Amino acid sequence: MPARQTSYSAVYRALECRPDSYQDWYDQGNALRDGERYREALASYDRALEYNPCEYWAWYWRGDVLEALGRYEEALASYDKAIENKPHDYWAWCQKGSVLRHLDRYEEALASYDKALERKPQDYWAWYNRGRVALEDLNWYEEAIACFDKALKERADDYWSWYRKGDALRQLERYEEAIACYDEALKERSRDYWAWYRRGDALRHCGHLEEALKSYEKALEDKSDDYWSWYQRGELLRQLGRYQEAIDSYDKALENEPEDEYAWYNKACCYALLGNAELAIASLQEAIYLNADEYQELARTDLDFDNVRENERFKALIFDYLPRQRKIR
Repeated sequence: MPARQTSYSAVYRALECRPDSYQDWYDQGNALRDGERYREALASYDRALEYNPCEYWAWYWRGDVLEALGRYEEALASYDKAIENKPHDYWAWCQKGSVLRHLDRYEEALASYDKALERKPQDYWAWYNRGRVALEDLNWYEEAIACFDKALKERADDYWSWYRKGDALRQLERYEEAIACYDEALKERSRDYWAWYRRGDALRHCGHLEEALKSYEKALEDKSDDYWSWYQRGELLRQLGRYQEAIDSYDKALENEPEDEYAWYNKACCYALLGNAELAIASLQEAIYLNADEYQELARTDLDFDNVRENERFKALIFDYLPRQRKIR
């Protein structure tokens, strides 16, 4: 890509003398773009193209500033004009793929990355971005894994490719392989929240509850107020029979999402398993207030409530309580 070292003030002075110069308008557009003055840059590229309407780089950078402005259809048209002039150029095909993704035209985006890769078959960015479209937009997980493998051949220590390959494997329920990928990602970013959290998810699905618990706790070191890590920690502790610790985790989750029905219900289960009828009923009431249809029905047969099932207030809550009431009469 050409270097741009011309200052805006120098170009502006030149334009005072040469207002019909393609090069000066083009250079001014580059300087304005570097200064994130995108609308002014766009006007400069338009003036440049009046004098040289077939110039690849003016169309390319015009597309770039339109993309920065969120004007994706116009950006796409500019990249297409650039490609008309250089049909085998890597850069315009790659950026066209990015714009098509913004426009939710995902399979066309893949085709654009394929055209870029014809020019640079070992390019990290084209393989990586192609993998993201396959993973995040099309749910083509095998395809995504193949793309990230290609990207990793070029950058073997790349956090993002390892992390997203792990996500694709996790979606395919290939959990052990996913864990190995998250471990590789964590070699590059040892305190990364998402890699620890998703590693915990994969371990949980494998039944490695104690190790999953440690992963969620590592995630919480980075995001101490994260609802999901506290909630999943509570779930694991409940499954491990560590009910008071589970309640403490649900409480932390509820600090961030006070109307989360799942945390209230599972907290009620833990209190019931501990034999604390009063707090079990109070927590269950909150869950039923938020979703009576589901939790009144569920609590009637849930074995976790066997310790409190004969309690009159519990019976009133699951059979007679109306959700508009906040208190049991």
